[in-house]
Formats: sequence, C-alpha cells, structure tokens
Amino acid sequence: MMKYEILLKILDKIREEASSKYSAKYLPPVDEPEKINNARGRAYIHLYLKVLFGVLDFDERERQITDGAYDGGIDGYYIDSDTKQIYLIQSKFRTTSANFRDKEITLDEILRMDVNRILEGEECDESGNAYNGKIKQLQRDVSELPDVARYGYRIVFLANIPNITSAKLRQITGGYAAEVYDYDKSYEKLVFPVISGTYFTASDISIPIDLSNKNAGSKISYTVRTKISDCEITVLFAPTVEIARIMNKYKNSILKYNPRSYLDLEGQSVNNAIRDTILNTETNEFALYNNGITMLSDETFINEKIGQKNKAQLRIKNPQIINGGQTSYTLGRIYSEYQQHNPEAIFNEKEVLLKIITLIDNNSHESKLQLIDEISNATNKQTPVINADRFANEIFHQRIQRKVFDRYGLLYERKRGEFSDGLSNGYIDGRLLIERNQFLRLFYSSNGKINRGVQKKLFQRNSFPDLDINDDQSFDRFFLGFHVFRRLISDRKPNLKVEKNIYAKVFAYNQLFFAGGLRVDDCTIDSNIAKLEAKWREFIRIQSERSEHGKRALVDRSTGEAKIVFSEAKYYRSAVFEQDVARFFGALAAETIDQPDLR
Repeated sequence: MMKYEILLKILDKIREEASSKYSAKYLPPVDEPEKINNARGRAYIHLYLKVLFGVLDFDERERQITDGAYDGGIDGYYIDSDTKQIYLIQSKFRTTSANFRDKEITLDEILRMDVNRILEGEECDESGNAYNGKIKQLQRDVSELPDVARYGYRIVFLANIPNITSAKLRQITGGYAAEVYDYDKSYEKLVFPVISGTYFTASDISIPIDLSNKNAGSKISYTVRTKISDCEITVLFAPTVEIARIMNKYKNSILKYNPRSYLDLEGQSVNNAIRDTILNTETNEFALYNNGITMLSDETFINEKIGQKNKAQLRIKNPQIINGGQTSYTLGRIYSEYQQHNPEAIFNEKEVLLKIITLIDNNSHESKLQLIDEISNATNKQTPVINADRFANEIFHQRIQRKVFDRYGLLYERKRGEFSDGLSNGYIDGRLLIERNQFLRLFYSSNGKINRGVQKKLFQRNSFPDLDINDDQSFDRFFLGFHVFRRLISDRKPNLKVEKNIYAKVFAYNQLFFAGGLRVDDCTIDSNIAKLEAKWREFIRIQSERSEHGKRALVDRSTGEAKIVFSEAKYYRSAVFEQDVARFFGALAAETIDQPDLR
C-alpha cells in the first residue's frame, strides 16, 4: 500500500460515515466506479473540513459542500468565526496515483470561480443560469453574519496548481489570498495528520466545572518560580466526560509534547483498569484511584460567575497534556466507542484530578521543551517512560519520519502507539509501520553496516552521526531492504529474535539487485530471493573451507576422535563476518548477473 492507497482508504472510511440521507450519493454499488470516484471527490472536501477545522459530524460537513451543477466554481466553504475568515474551496480530486501527483488544475478552471458575483449577491452566473441551492445557502450564511465587515476571504485549492507565483495566483483569483493543497501538501497536512491522530490543533478549550461538592471553590491556584519561568499552577477536579470529549476531538494533537502516544502497545493493565473504573462503577472512585492529568497552558482562566448555580467555566489556551496521556486517551477511546449511546450517562459525574501549568512571560520554545522534559522526568508515572521515548520528539526523528512517508509511504513510528488511531479506524495496514529500532537496524544493514545494525537498543543511544537524512540512495537501499526483510521473515513466529544472518542477507540482496530505476515490489523480490539464497549458500560453503573464524573443535562421543567443524552461528559473531559479506557480494554485484527488467 502506497500513499495514494492510504488516501483512498481514508476517503472510503469518510464515505462510510454518511447517514442514510446521503448513503445513495456516497455509497454507490461497487460495480459503478464513476460514481465511487465522484463520492471520493466529495469525501476529499470532507477530509479538508475535518482536518483543518475539526468538523467531525458528517452532516455538518455535508451542509458546507456546494459541489454540483451551477455551483459557480465553488465546491465547498467554511466560515471560521474565531479567525474571522471565510474559506471558499475548489477541489479537483484525481482518480489515479499518477494523476493525483502530476495533473494540474487549469487556469480556465480557476477563472470560472464566480467568487465576486456570488459574494455580491448575484443569483445567476454570467450565462443566466441560477446558482444551485447550496450556493444560495452560502450567500445567506455570509449575509447573516452580525459582524461580516470584520471577515476576510481565502480561496482554497485542493489541487495541483500550475507553476505561477503567489502574486499571479492572487491576481487570477480576483485579489483574494489563496491556499494550495497540492500533491505534497495534501499528504503532509491532510493524510498524515489523520493516520497519526494529530489533526485539528486545540487553540482554546472550555471545560464546565461542577462546584456543588467542592467546599473550597473550584480550584487551588498558586505561583511557583522556577529557573526557566514563573509558573502558575492550578489544581482542580474536572469531569472525565469533558476530558474524554476533548481527547476524542483533538486526539494526538493535544499530546505533541508528550514523550509518546498511547493506546494499544503498552500499559494494557492500566488501560483496562481505567476502562473498568469508568464503565463498571456508578460512583466516583475514579477521582480516588487515578493519579490525574498534567496539562500545559499559555493562558488559564476560571469564571465562577456564569449565571448558573454551582457551576464554573474553565478556559485553557493552547493546551498540551504532558502527563496522564494514557488516562486521557483511554477516556477518549471510551467516549468514541459509546458516542452513539449517551456517553454522559457512562461517565456519570466521575471526575479526574487536573493540574494546569501556565507559563508566565516565557515565549522561548526551547525553554518550554526543557521544562516539559524535567516535569516528565520528575513526575511519577503509571507506565514508565524509557529514554527512547524522550528522544522521539527531536527534530532529527521528525525529519526521518517525514522523509520515509513522503518518499515511500511507510510510517516510521518514532513515538510508540502514534499510529494506533489510524490502525483502529482502518486507515492503514499494520505492515506499513516500522518500529524505530527496526528502522535503524534495516537502514544500517541495507547500507553494509551489519554490526551497527544488530547492536542492542539503537534508538535509546540517540547518536546517529553516520545517518545522513539527505542521502537519498541510502534511504532507497533501506526501502529495498525493508521489503526483502519482510519477505525473509514472513514464515517466522511473531516476536522470534532475528539472527544476524538475516540482516546480512538484506545487505547481500541490495548488493546484488540494487540498480537505478529499481522497482520495489513483492513479486520482483520473490523472483530474486531464490537467487539470493543460492548465492548465500555458496558464500557460506566458501567461508567454511577458507575461513578460520567460526571453526571449533569437537570430540566424537562414539570414537573419542577430535575434529574441527564450522559453526555458522559462531562465524556470524566473528569480527570478520561483515567484511567477508561486503567483499563477496560486492564482487558479485560487479558481475553481469541474470536480472529481470526492474524499471
């Protein structure tokens, strides 16, 4: 599965969200590909609205899609009351991977957008055709804004744009600012955030607080001076249903500073305990049993005078959970699972301890990261954070993740569990994931550094001066090695230790079959694995005859005779093994061998 196939899976999952009212439009019969492509084109606009603006409800998004006959060149819109912007969308979804990458929207298609006519209240296009009902709805929505004079307009192109300057594009759109989600940006800003659960960043959230059982008011608040910044610490009990609702909406985007993502890979006993306390108790034991959540905030306000008895409102700007992520995400999962079955009743006034740290007069990103790291180190955890988790947010690993996804459609899992949202929703195939240590083993092995690749706990050392992110060929060798490795271990039991010779074969295959224009797929690799194995047997035979390494003395129990035998396992551990593999297969690579056309 490559990137385009991931996009199609996401669009198909969005189509499945359609209510019965829209099912005929979004879920046509499988033997009608044209209708399916049209439905995916509309779902592509849904994806934009979901990711950029957090519109999770299908019907709410569908209301803002205007695509159809006499739409004035506008396929959708969104009115953002927070930023005072009105977004007008034109989308050109392409139905093949190559077209999605290469085919551009034409200038004529851009010029057909009747933005000015529509915003000026015209009811018909220049040919006298009445605009469709959705465009008239757009006109009503804009006209009914009480402070419409404060709003600006932006044109959004979900398409590849011809190579023209921003100034020229603005001129073509009638003077409006334009945003372009082309091939690269669509994967970076729309697809990847969905599969990693990091779409729609929380900028300002509000949480209602119940004061009825709180003798000292809604909170405890005090100021602490640290070497990094003065901090105001606010401690209170918050409704678990509100934390769950926030996590269901913002997912991993509210865990960006957390050293890992959560859900399925670790801490199952903790997750199960959280679920059990929420689902199987009617009283508020959760407030006693759980260690609570620590949240970082740029600004924090609590208003106890909101015109409601025993109620208060908490507002947090740019929240980020830095401790208690496992608790928060598990609550979010429960909310998601029971969203159609009155989740408020399930959470039933259960509360969780919430500590909010507000940095005062500190705009340094580096200082913020340092403070987060120190809090993470010092805070008692229900599930320990290992050193490798602390390195996961570093720019180096983010760049690797971006490159591996952009170039190959693979998912480098720098944070444990970060793609569990994409897996649980069926957006991605687990075979696309590559765990961080496994990536490093395959990268080094594919490029001839077999001994480096089999070192223990590579990621935890976090020192990779010999890994050049800009060396495309070394990454291409990794990509080939990834597919070869997967083929070589396909018959093995899960979690079985991989021997050093498997990594050596990954390098050997690269030496034999790496060439310009190489097509990497399972069929091509399968057709060459037998050749690789034959060459490997020849290599071992030669070394057993020539090499002194790997040989050991044995005594024949029946005769008492001492003899020298060659042990492959001992040879693999020898100091010369890597050199011998490189020398033998390097020489073979220079020969003319029987290779299929790999281009």
